[in-house]
Amino acid sequence: MHVRVPFGSLLSFFLTQCDVHRRGVYFVSACEKANRFLGFLNSPQCRKSSWAMERAGIESGTPGNVNTPVPLEQTTAVEASETGKRKNDDTDDKETSGRGKRRRGAGGKKLRPGERYIPPPQKRNPGVSFSQEHFNETSYYFEAGLRKVYPYYFDFKTYCKGRWIGKSLLDVFKNEFRAESIEYYQKAAKEGRIRLNETPVEDLSVVLRNNDHLRNTVHRHEPPVVGRPLEILVDDGEVLVVDKPASIPVHPCGRFRHNTVIFILGKEFGISELHTVHRLDRLTSGVLLFARTLETSKKLDQMVRDRQLEKEYVCRVEGEFPQDEVICEEPILVVSFKIGLCRVDPKGKECRTVFQRLSFNGKTSMVRCLPLTGRTHQIRVHLQYLGFPILNDPVYGSSAWGPHRGKGGLVGKSDEELLQALVEEHRSQENFNMLDIADDCIGIAHKADKNKASEKMDKSAGTAESEKSGESCPVQVDACGSDKKLDCIEAVNDNNTVKDCQNPQPVKSHGNETGENDSSQKTPPDHLCSECKLVRPDPTEKELIMYLHALRYKGPDFEYSTQLPDWAKEDWVEAD
Repeated sequence: MHVRVPFGSLLSFFLTQCDVHRRGVYFVSACEKANRFLGFLNSPQCRKSSWAMERAGIESGTPGNVNTPVPLEQTTAVEASETGKRKNDDTDDKETSGRGKRRRGAGGKKLRPGERYIPPPQKRNPGVSFSQEHFNETSYYFEAGLRKVYPYYFDFKTYCKGRWIGKSLLDVFKNEFRAESIEYYQKAAKEGRIRLNETPVEDLSVVLRNNDHLRNTVHRHEPPVVGRPLEILVDDGEVLVVDKPASIPVHPCGRFRHNTVIFILGKEFGISELHTVHRLDRLTSGVLLFARTLETSKKLDQMVRDRQLEKEYVCRVEGEFPQDEVICEEPILVVSFKIGLCRVDPKGKECRTVFQRLSFNGKTSMVRCLPLTGRTHQIRVHLQYLGFPILNDPVYGSSAWGPHRGKGGLVGKSDEELLQALVEEHRSQENFNMLDIADDCIGIAHKADKNKASEKMDKSAGTAESEKSGESCPVQVDACGSDKKLDCIEAVNDNNTVKDCQNPQPVKSHGNETGENDSSQKTPPDHLCSECKLVRPDPTEKELIMYLHALRYKGPDFEYSTQLPDWAKEDWVEAD
């Protein structure tokens, strides 16, 4: 029997024999294809298409022959109409039977009684996100040689984390964000400051689900930094080089947002959309390099990977450093990725640092440092291992490391015990300004300090304050990466008293006074904010400056350097 098969039906059959895969199109085996083809010839669809082609040939006066050319447009149109009709029929059948899938949306998926609608997650912009809108959140003022930020309202946002799924908001706040009391979160929820999927949450017993979006509005206070101006060394359209003062973080992290290099450049110089090439610890000063364009950023990143960039630091260490050149090649292990604490350990990554003494004043030594690898806190850890910690290093110069302060890698305690010892030491000194540990790591210590401060305020003011728990927020997006946590300092002190945090007494400073004393964005004290009821003594120079300075940054065809800081002079002596 001679069967006439229209070209369009053959094309449709051919396409249906393809198994579409994300990596390409793979054809089924020849045997399987032959079986399918025989079945197709006997199918009602084939006979119907053949009959339609014959009828078309009779009406046009042309025999319906399989070899008769058919215009592609006509074939495509017929295919589309037939295919669309079949899909509609299938859809109608499925919807009639109640087994069809419906597109998820506000009205697509029927919610069961008590079930919450959760919108699909929004795509996040992976690029530079800071703009004038962010820079205008608040303003600076200068007081006693310090750069300070007027408190401001800020929204912390995050999607539900995997470990939160199935837990209530109350449990998450209680177990993971202990810097604030449960009473605070309950009152904040009643005032609409906590929102879930943009809907105010009144009951913290709500159970979190995947893709839930949480927004928490807080009254935010930032620690002060030195008031020295940020000096731009080079800006040629491809790179931006600045001389970073000590105490200022490079980018927003922890409690710091506006008191960072990124925000100061945006607010005072109108410079944004920068690409970070490298970074400096918060307490470290010196050369800091940014790329102006993506192409320059990729070029410099490749130089870093190829180790074509040379970095030179100077530092002042305790004791008399050896006169001869010292090379330290001890591997460095990250003790905690959460806070970025490191130590020398055989299981760590290979490192190499070259040290050379420049001078000795009888108590401390000036040392030149050439890090040949780029591990986190490499210079600080290696000098601690050698027994010459950097002056004013609040972490690697701490007695929490034991009687030898980590010299020779001798610690004598577990990593958890070491971290707890660091927290306790700085807490006993009433000084968390020098300890670069984020809120969630020392939430309990913060709470104890705030409760202690509450007792003092109760005695001095003669009134009972119901909320004196910690600072900061349950949700943070601008948190540091795993190797950057130690640049996010939390300032907590015991000697707190009542004051109006919105009425400082600004004084002129020698720093950049752009926006100085601008009180246009001041907000009245917030009745839920415990920080508005406290006063913290201003940090001292010793608490804000670690004697480590990035002196030079050199590449194959460029070199950028700064002047030596005052403490690097040969005749410098530390003030008592």
